[in-house]
Amino acid sequence: MGFFSNLFNRNDDPKSIISFDVINSIYSYLYNQEPSLEFKVKGIHDTVTVNLYSVPSSLDHEEGRAEIKKAGFNNAYEVLNELYKKLNIGGLSEEAMQDDLQYDFIHIQFYSRPSQEMKKHFTSVINNFMIFFCCTNSLEINDFRMLYSSSHFSDYVKGLLDSEYLDFKNPQNETQEIGTNDLKKVLQAICQYSNIEIPSDVELPSSENLLLDDKAAVEDFEEFIRLVTRGNIEEDELKNHSKILFENYQKDDSEYHAIVFGHFDFFESINAWNSDWKFDPEDAEYFISEMIGEDLNFEYPEETYSHDLFPYIQTALEKRGYELMSYNTYGDNYLFFVANKEDVDRILELSEITKIEIDQL
Repeated sequence: MGFFSNLFNRNDDPKSIISFDVINSIYSYLYNQEPSLEFKVKGIHDTVTVNLYSVPSSLDHEEGRAEIKKAGFNNAYEVLNELYKKLNIGGLSEEAMQDDLQYDFIHIQFYSRPSQEMKKHFTSVINNFMIFFCCTNSLEINDFRMLYSSSHFSDYVKGLLDSEYLDFKNPQNETQEIGTNDLKKVLQAICQYSNIEIPSDVELPSSENLLLDDKAAVEDFEEFIRLVTRGNIEEDELKNHSKILFENYQKDDSEYHAIVFGHFDFFESINAWNSDWKFDPEDAEYFISEMIGEDLNFEYPEETYSHDLFPYIQTALEKRGYELMSYNTYGDNYLFFVANKEDVDRILELSEITKIEIDQL
């Protein structure tokens, strides 16, 4: 395997889990034991996948060769050189291409919560981190560079070529920042999953076991229920609901309607408000007062209805430490509930984990 030097500073911050020592240990595990990993992580929506790819062998198949040709290149080495340009890594010479060496990289893929801007359109965003090794002021591999994309790779070569260099120490936007913070947890989880020892001086993003098993998953549903009900639920009822919701969670996509009906059953059993998409301010005051157990009156301009009332409702609720939220019905109605303001971020995290889609309004 060959890698090429550049003049940038090394990425080996000994206290960060995004460091050469940690990533090189993960690479060694992938290279020597399992080239592909798939598992679930607490706080990360859906499954995390980790794959070790090699150029040219990983693209040496009919589909890969077609993608390379479609992108305007003759072979996988030329594609790699395009990626190296983005990464400020010296490219392969014609002579090096003839040596038929393999150049490995790690591809880590998982979903994160969307940025404030993307939240208008998506409930989660896919992260693709491609990690390439290189040499910095050395003849031996001692460093790495990353490419990043928040797009789905239906055409793998195009996905790689459309990705961008990621300065993970200085993310350029909120999507990159959220993804990079989640990457830290994912790297810790990879090490836990693979029994890789993390150096003692590394600052871990979490003090707990991040691997998600059935017991931990049920506990996530229990925590979700406690938060969306603001603790106003009996323990046996909480256990029963969490069991049912978890069983729904385990169903596959073909049972989508049964899963959604299960969500509706839960919200209709607690102190929630199922409203048509068009509602009057008097309705909002009445039903929200019922939900919080005290009279709520708020000021609003005349002829203001439905979603245009949200800013005025939220202002009044915020003074009491609350926030109005809703389950996303994907229909012409709202399913509202009131949360403690301090719990909103955690509810949104658990929404991703449990796949019970909750919206901020």
